[in-house]
Amino acid sequence: MTPKQMAGMMSSATPEWATPQDFFDKLNLQYGFDLDVCATAENAKCARFFTEADDGLKQEWTGVVWMNPPYGRTIGKWVHKAYESAQKGATVVCLLPARTDTAWWHDYCEKGRHQFVRGRLKFGGSKNSAPFPSAVVVFEPSGLRAEQPPK
Repeated sequence: MTPKQMAGMMSSATPEWATPQDFFDKLNLQYGFDLDVCATAENAKCARFFTEADDGLKQEWTGVVWMNPPYGRTIGKWVHKAYESAQKGATVVCLLPARTDTAWWHDYCEKGRHQFVRGRLKFGGSKNSAPFPSAVVVFEPSGLRAEQPPK
């Protein structure tokens, strides 16, 4: 990643925040993800993934899904899709900014299980921590409950 790309990751210049690999690995051990719905070919966390060109919002999400969505204006649409996909049978694990004052948090995240991340994550190999807190939100098919996300 170039210095310019790194600078963009730590500002509002980009809504994309690459998932820290060690953080993902812990969750993957617990859930065994099948699909990454918000990826690039370079940062995909699963063999099966959707890129921006695929438009994950228009695709069907099945199996055990990893979602670290763009953190911009469309994040509410991604969280809504995660919630709806769980209603149709998928398990969707989301890494989200902990924006508990937003409509999308109240409308959807409160219906899933959520665990706040202690401290601030370092996204995309950055040497600096994110300027916001994070949470893991899990949406599961009705009646299914897994263990709490790891801290």
